[in-house]
Amino acid sequence: MNTLRVGVVCLGRTTFDVQAARGLYEKTISELESMAGVEWIIEKDLVIETADAEAAARRLGTSGIDGVIIISGTFHLGHLALILEREIRRPIMLWAYNELPYNGGKIRLNSVCGVNLNASNLYKAGNDTYFCHVGDAINMDWLAALRMKAALHGARIGLVGSRAHGFFNLAPDELRVFSEAGALIDYYSPTELWNAVPDRGLAAQMDEAVGSEFDCSGVTAEQRGKVANLAAVLKEFCDNNRLSALAVRCWPEFAAQYGIAPCAAMSLLQSRDYLLACEGDAEGALSMLACRAAGAGTPFLADLSQVNLDEDFALMWHCGVAPVNLRDGICACSLDTYFAGGKGVTADFAMKAGEVSVLRIDSARGKTRLFIAHGNAEHIGKELKGTYAKVRFDRPLRRLLETVVYNGVAHHVAMVYANHLEAYRIFARIMKWQVIE
Repeated sequence: MNTLRVGVVCLGRTTFDVQAARGLYEKTISELESMAGVEWIIEKDLVIETADAEAAARRLGTSGIDGVIIISGTFHLGHLALILEREIRRPIMLWAYNELPYNGGKIRLNSVCGVNLNASNLYKAGNDTYFCHVGDAINMDWLAALRMKAALHGARIGLVGSRAHGFFNLAPDELRVFSEAGALIDYYSPTELWNAVPDRGLAAQMDEAVGSEFDCSGVTAEQRGKVANLAAVLKEFCDNNRLSALAVRCWPEFAAQYGIAPCAAMSLLQSRDYLLACEGDAEGALSMLACRAAGAGTPFLADLSQVNLDEDFALMWHCGVAPVNLRDGICACSLDTYFAGGKGVTADFAMKAGEVSVLRIDSARGKTRLFIAHGNAEHIGKELKGTYAKVRFDRPLRRLLETVVYNGVAHHVAMVYANHLEAYRIFARIMKWQVIE
């Protein structure tokens, strides 16, 4: 997880209890500085006058921060947040402290009103990306959303080949992705993978891993060797090209030209914290990157494949590419050749039970949307080929399916074992993307 750089400012006004606000702010600073994974750029003194705000804005504006927290320690001048906004131009969290007990009948902080003032000013000035929070501790969902934005900015997404044959809906809008998210999509020829010769030691390590992770009795020794070789190639390819994630056109040419489909190799490597999307789905790869940045662990690119409207559950399935570390630990985990005329060499296992959320960064009609949903995966057992989870969503499945199909959402989503729905909503707000849920 990359380290965030976050600016922090506390605003105040001497007509309120600034001494109490200073005490609260000192406590906040102590709590923030104890957190791992964030470099805090903190204005230690309260910002009260416009000159204070201008000086703070100059310092924060040149510090390379990913976002800024503007705390309304008390009510304050409306100029202050606008000055910070003008100079910094980064995502903002407006934070109000809980009101303190009254002292002599006078409101002491009026902090929420300060946030209301700042929000109204920012909104009317054209800023729709700020987030408001009331409480005595920082909002962790905003930090997660900020991590998601930071992960996409400067990301390099590799696309081997193109999107899969006929999957027009997976074609990325490359310059929109760059303009809105700051990520670059680079294309590579499949022959760069097919013809690559990996380090022998690494290939041997991968072969040992294939044998320990999977029951290989259903494939030949040659096919097992190709899985290990390809896993090593993919690792070196991602490392050498400094890729944040990789999407691979895995059919129809891959099996015919290389001898196996890449599914099992991708399953193995994804369990080692590499992000690999099948079927050339670059926006799917971007979705996986965003999910991991939120702190969700290993993502799984899945299809909403089968729906049981009577029993209200869906099968989140794919042909055999899910990260092997997401297996349920009960059923056998094996390699199979059912796909691509016996050349598939896919991973076969049921996935673990637990709370899940799904996310899809999806472009359509000149706009970028964010599809999100939440549910629970249940134990299902090994009943079919491929990798899959049985999920009951929070909303009736019929309504969820209608939401997907009538909004034209692509048929791949990134699924993770966590609930980051609120972080996803804040992320969409920061990015100015429509939320579909």
